[in-house]
Amino acid sequence: ALNANWKHAAAHPRSFGTFPRVLGKYVREKRVLSMPAAIRKMTALPADIVGLEKRGRIQLNHYADITIFDPGRIRDRATYDNPRRYPQGIEYVLVNGQVVIDRGEHTGARPGTIV
Repeated sequence: ALNANWKHAAAHPRSFGTFPRVLGKYVREKRVLSMPAAIRKMTALPADIVGLEKRGRIQLNHYADITIFDPGRIRDRATYDNPRRYPQGIEYVLVNGQVVIDRGEHTGARPGTIV
């Protein structure tokens, strides 16, 4: 069962840094994945697997869940000592079309729902 009070639970560094790690380390540094392949594995592929309609793609009539990042700067920064440390290089995040990360800072907006 999922702990609904996750904010106070112990966290793993990949909770805050999985995708930035893939983009920074495995796409940019090691070049074992192309950027399009990595993005697909993080977006459209999982949305399709679990049946999330209108998610995972930038497409007409889909929800506007968009992350804007700097491919040259993105990297994970979370550690076991500081597992909730936000990644570097994510400039903007939109959830359902509303900005929730603006120039790297959380806006306080919470337009999403748990699916």
